[in-house]
Amino acid sequence: MPDLTPSWFVYILRCSDTSLYTGITTDLTQRLHEHNHNDKGAKYTRGRRPVSLVYQEKSVSRSEASKREYRIKKLSKKKKEQMVRDFEAFKI
Repeated sequence: MPDLTPSWFVYILRCSDTSLYTGITTDLTQRLHEHNHNDKGAKYTRGRRPVSLVYQEKSVSRSEASKREYRIKKLSKKKKEQMVRDFEAFKI
């Protein structure tokens, strides 16, 4: 029987002012659209559009995704920027 539980993702967005926003979702495409086009996006990103997806990682559960999001949000911007650079380098 297939596992129907949704996959959770931790993601980082780059806002138009170069700031970084971290969140969690089960649907990256839909969530990015919400951040850029409607009021379901986070209040933080609404005034900093457009935003682009610069980092993502899969989590095994909502709980694990939330814990990882919390840890990332506590990092300095310099460390988050390094995560983004490492992610970009890995994609190539």
